[in-house]
Amino acid sequence: MNAQPQIFGTYLFDGAAAQRGYALNKMCYSFNSAANREAFLAGEEGYMRAYGLNEAQAQAIRARDVLGLLHAGGNVYYLAKFAGILKLDVQDLGAAQTGVSKDEFKARLVAQNNQPDHL
Repeated sequence: MNAQPQIFGTYLFDGAAAQRGYALNKMCYSFNSAANREAFLAGEEGYMRAYGLNEAQAQAIRARDVLGLLHAGGNVYYLAKFAGILKLDVQDLGAAQTGVSKDEFKARLVAQNNQPDHL
């Protein structure tokens, strides 16, 4: 069996992570509906129980710990739905994932975009 490649600062989302995070991602997908977002905010604990989140996932939700959610099998695209409830955008998620402030993350993006392409 081949080892999965390690890329610094990333979390591999593979089949095992998808299975581990199924309940969490299903719950986050439900946030496409405004009524579901409101229901979550009105009773987070009950909402998490209804989707069958495990304790690590529920604790990460309670702590608003995006990195913890990634470790718990969260898919960044589904977690973006949860982040929206918290009034966070994709740059906030990127900053959290890389361990820098949002301003530092944005500066990195600008610097990266200003690099010449090397083919």
